[in-house]
Amino acid sequence: MKRVSLKLGLGLAALALTSGVALAQNIKFFTIGTGGTAYTYYPVGGMIANAISKPPGSRECGKGGSCGVDNLIASAVSSRGSVDNINAIMSGLRNSGFAQSDVAYWAYTGTGTMEGKPPAKGLRTIAALFDEHIHLVTKADSGINSIKDLKGKRVSLDEPGSGTYVDAKLILEANGLAVGDVTAEALKGNAAVDALKNGKIDAFFVVAGYPTGAIVDLASSEKIKLVPIDGAGAKALTSKYGFFSSSAIPAGTYEGVPETTTVAVGAQWFTSDKEDADLIYAITKALWNQESRKLMDTGHAKGKSITPDTALAGVGVPLHAGAERFYKEAGLIK
Repeated sequence: MKRVSLKLGLGLAALALTSGVALAQNIKFFTIGTGGTAYTYYPVGGMIANAISKPPGSRECGKGGSCGVDNLIASAVSSRGSVDNINAIMSGLRNSGFAQSDVAYWAYTGTGTMEGKPPAKGLRTIAALFDEHIHLVTKADSGINSIKDLKGKRVSLDEPGSGTYVDAKLILEANGLAVGDVTAEALKGNAAVDALKNGKIDAFFVVAGYPTGAIVDLASSEKIKLVPIDGAGAKALTSKYGFFSSSAIPAGTYEGVPETTTVAVGAQWFTSDKEDADLIYAITKALWNQESRKLMDTGHAKGKSITPDTALAGVGVPLHAGAERFYKEAGLIK
């Protein structure tokens, strides 16, 4: 009996080990490059990662479980932002990532700010997500009331590799300034907030969906203002680059800050043409599953604006074959 029990135990252990190995082999990991943890990309990336993930053992979709892709574990990865994410996708370092529509188009075509660099021809779109607004943040008593007032000031343009850095340079140029006309700093997120608080910089740029956490926290402890990005400079920018549009950040988005006119650009989700079409199809389908809507509506302030109705808005980089198949099935591409 002991020998029989021992054989049975060893057999069950081997079966469990074999099943465990098979299960482990079936798990697929999928990364989403986002941005700094203090801004919008990172929390939205985490929300989307939850929506598309369905690890082994999850409860069924519609019964309290995830409606994601079977055996997929997606994760949001903090990064330097748009340019960094595109480079990471093209090098195979990350499976996907968020980027501003302008930065992605220029990278794909090798034009604009990416002129002279090899075009990222393998870049593909999964979905358009939400509008990002360009914030120029300063203290309420700084005396900075326009872009031209930045001349000679200490200004953080964010890190090279970020979409903010690209757009900040374009905004300066559209208003007759160059990077050399300011004392440029390369601070991101909480580092920029702390530097403004401590008087080490006079202003900082952020391209993010509003409300962005770092500025919300800053406005709760300091009197700040958003500098308008409007007038002839904004008109020149939106006329030259079709990705930009004039928009406004509503009053009360940040404590004590009135409605402010600025410029907006789309945030989109990209991947590589080398990613499996069936996987990207399943990811796109999971993103727009009606059950995922609950997570989007409650997961982040920008979640409600991430909808199938705008999934193809302003897309300038070709869709991934898997995503395109889903949009055709859903009737979003005729």
